[in-house]
Amino acid sequence: MAPVERAKVAGEAAFATLRRTVSERLADLIRSDPEWAAQAADVGLVDRAWLEHPTENPFRTAPPTEMVQRFLERTAERNPSTLTSVGLSALQGLSMRSDAEVDAPLTPVTVMFTDLEGFTRFTAAEGDEVAAQLIVNQQKVMGPVVRSRGGRIVKHLGDGLMLTFPAPEAALLAALELVEIIDQPLRLRAGLHLGGAVVTRDDVVGHVVNVAARITEAAKGSEVLASVDVREAVAPMAGVRFSRAQRTKLKGVEPMSLVRVTPAP
Repeated sequence: MAPVERAKVAGEAAFATLRRTVSERLADLIRSDPEWAAQAADVGLVDRAWLEHPTENPFRTAPPTEMVQRFLERTAERNPSTLTSVGLSALQGLSMRSDAEVDAPLTPVTVMFTDLEGFTRFTAAEGDEVAAQLIVNQQKVMGPVVRSRGGRIVKHLGDGLMLTFPAPEAALLAALELVEIIDQPLRLRAGLHLGGAVVTRDDVVGHVVNVAARITEAAKGSEVLASVDVREAVAPMAGVRFSRAQRTKLKGVEPMSLVRVTPAP
C-alpha cells in the first residue's frame, strides 16, 4: 500500500475512533438523567437504538416537523382535552403538515397493527365507560414506546393502533415491548408486514397495510406475528427469535408464511 493510501486509511480509522468515543460520551451524558433521556427519545430528539448502543447504531434525530407531531401526540395522550380546548382534535393536531411534506409514493415502510384480545366481551361485561378508560390508559403507555423506536401512530382504531416504522428492526423491538407491558386486564397482540406504500400526511395506503391487518387477526394475546418478509429483512437480529415459518390462510389475502416473534433468551 502506498504511503498516501496508508495515511488515508490511518486517518479514517482515527476519525472513526474519535466518533465512537464522542458518541459514547454523549449517550452517557443523556442517560445520566433517565427522565430527560426518555423524553428525548419520546419526541425523536435522539434515536433510542443509538441511545442504548451508541457504538453500534448511527446517531439520528427525527425531522423537526415529526418532533412537533410527536410532542402533540404525547400531549394528547397525557391530557386528551388539551388540543380539544383550542378547537382541534388530537388527530387534526397530529396531521398539521403541509402538502409539500407528503412522502413520495411507494415509500418502503413496516406496518404494524395492534389490538386487545377479548375487547368486545370485556366491553359487554364492564360497560363502555370502563372500556374507554382502559384504552386511554393503555395508549398513554404505548405512545412513548412507539415514538422512542422511531414509529408513527397513523390511526387510533377502537382498541388498537395502526403504526408505521421506517425500519423493521425497530418495529419488532417495539412490538415485543408492547405485548410485554400490555397484558392486564386484556392482552395485546401485534402483526407486522413490510413493503411499499403510499404515505400521506394522515394515512398509509397499500397492500402492505391490508396484509398487516390480517396478520394481526391471526395472532393470539401477547403474541407478535410477522410475515417471513420481515424476518428475511432483519435476520439474524440480536435479542429476537423467530419461530419456524408456518403457511397461514388469511381472510381476504393470499395464504402466506408467518413467524412468531419472541425475545431471545
